[in-house]
Amino acid sequence: MSITPHQVVTLHYVLSDVTQTGAEKVLDDSRARQKPLEYLHAHDNILPGLEHALAGKAPGDTFSVTLAPIDAYGLRDEALVKTLARTAFSGAELAPGSRFQTEGEAGPQIVTVLSVEGDSVRVDMNHPLAGRTLGYRVEVLDVRPASRAELAKGHPLPPGTEHDKVEDRKVL
Repeated sequence: MSITPHQVVTLHYVLSDVTQTGAEKVLDDSRARQKPLEYLHAHDNILPGLEHALAGKAPGDTFSVTLAPIDAYGLRDEALVKTLARTAFSGAELAPGSRFQTEGEAGPQIVTVLSVEGDSVRVDMNHPLAGRTLGYRVEVLDVRPASRAELAKGHPLPPGTEHDKVEDRKVL
């Protein structure tokens, strides 16, 4: 079964920052963590460039893909580097490099503290991988139809969750 919209895909991947030629830096390895990625295809659950590269692949397929920033976490936007009042952080321990998750206009957003000076905190609201060229090495492990419940939720449901009955890999 090849990957088409509305299917749950399970895969292993190695994610690397390949922005600088010859200086590949591994950022994540699902196999090393013993936790494959499971996502619902064509439901905006993963990076657009990776999802496009996965279309048509089948269990057992392995491939590599390089994603330009626009197909990954976007370009850096210097307008997202701001100075905020320290009071905006509700007494949190602040130090350069600290990261917080906040709710942005488009959903959860990671904020990185760049510097703390008196009552001012300089932050970067860009995703930490914005502007980076990313490399993925992927192995497709499984492809199955999504249940009606998964389609309604927009993502795979964990094992033991109420699902529709599936026989011969078809939702009944």
